[in-house]
Amino acid sequence: GDIVLLAKPVTLTEGDRVTLTTDVPVATDGTSKPEKLLYAVSLPPVHGQIEHINYPGVPIPSYCWLDVVAQVVSDVHDNSHG
Repeated sequence: GDIVLLAKPVTLTEGDRVTLTTDVPVATDGTSKPEKLLYAVSLPPVHGQIEHINYPGVPIPSYCWLDVVAQVVSDVHDNSHG
């Protein structure tokens, strides 16, 4: 089926962390089963990484919708400069 992904921009400053919630991002694949969606991090943040809150400092290549619902996935700015 068709996959639709809606994302809200998130702006982080040096050292900031934002936990992904069910508002960011929102996705559907037409099956009404968002808990089965798997998000792959194909283009990581330029100045940071996506990580599981229980493993700070370790980037993750993917996460599922239930991780977002549990609020265990974060986008972390790594203090680098552009």
